[in-house]
Amino acid sequence: GPASEGPGTGEWPPRSGGCRSDGGEAGPQGGCRGKLVSPERRRHCVIHAQQKFGLAERQACRFLGQPRSTQRRRLVVPDDEEALTAAIIRLASQYGRYGYRRITAMLRAEGWIVNHKRVERIWRREGLKVPHKQPKRGRVWQNDGSCIRLRPCWPNHVWAYDFVQARTHDGKAFRMLTVIDEYTRECLAIPVARRLRSDDVLHLLADLFVERGPPDHIRSDNGSEFTANAVRTWLGRIGVKTLFIEPGSPWENGFNESFNGKLRDELLNGEIFYTLKEAQVLIERWRHHYNTIRPHSSLGYRPPTPRTWQPGRPDPAFPISGLQPNRAFPTAPGLT
Repeated sequence: GPASEGPGTGEWPPRSGGCRSDGGEAGPQGGCRGKLVSPERRRHCVIHAQQKFGLAERQACRFLGQPRSTQRRRLVVPDDEEALTAAIIRLASQYGRYGYRRITAMLRAEGWIVNHKRVERIWRREGLKVPHKQPKRGRVWQNDGSCIRLRPCWPNHVWAYDFVQARTHDGKAFRMLTVIDEYTRECLAIPVARRLRSDDVLHLLADLFVERGPPDHIRSDNGSEFTANAVRTWLGRIGVKTLFIEPGSPWENGFNESFNGKLRDELLNGEIFYTLKEAQVLIERWRHHYNTIRPHSSLGYRPPTPRTWQPGRPDPAFPISGLQPNRAFPTAPGLT
């Protein structure tokens, strides 16, 4: 056949012998080795070179690119390093899903004067795992660019509630109704029972309205317990406006969904409930810890309702909220 066409004007001739890798790619023998980015690792590398090859410190530093001032600098360890490390490990072991920022806030609440950078350095040195971040969700917007979801602007402006389901050790399911204030991030109640129906929702709301006053709005999904005629009629009589999210759009109830995720991640996935009573006690204890102790990132790493404590006095006991209605409040239609 005809001869192959050669390179044109200004073109390089084809190279023989295959292609080569770029400067930033790994070679054919394997991946690139890790870099010695920390000064401490460079110090150990210089010492190893001195011991193995019999080099002087000046020669080893020149060959490895280590400044002699960095090599000769002695690491100053604070006197409270061991105590702080033990405190960090204790909190990380007790709250396994907290990151170093939340642990820093809890250390400061205990009286430590510490920088978050120092906590992060100890956190990484001890090999503690940072929880994965929650993926971002898009919002629902109207054509004019305004957001459909009502934003809370003051306490008792917008409440939100939703159901969470879990199981005891024998495989039987139980339900929880989480009620939160979207502005203060406080969890108002978490009743636990085998079954929770619209009547139980009305009884719980009646108790909360007597204790805290009715909110301006209450947000929920389109579950049958929330869209029941008895619930909507009774809330209308009280003057509470309902905010139902779009079907299949749980991100519109983002505050409550985020709270439910924390409840499942920090408690439900790590506890075995042998009885329903045990589940009620542990869930109520976690709610008290969430409201009074647990640092909240959206509140500047402060708890929603910090507790007041006096030295020498034990913490006050907190009751377990039930589902019995308060008869001092107007009874919902159809309830006796």
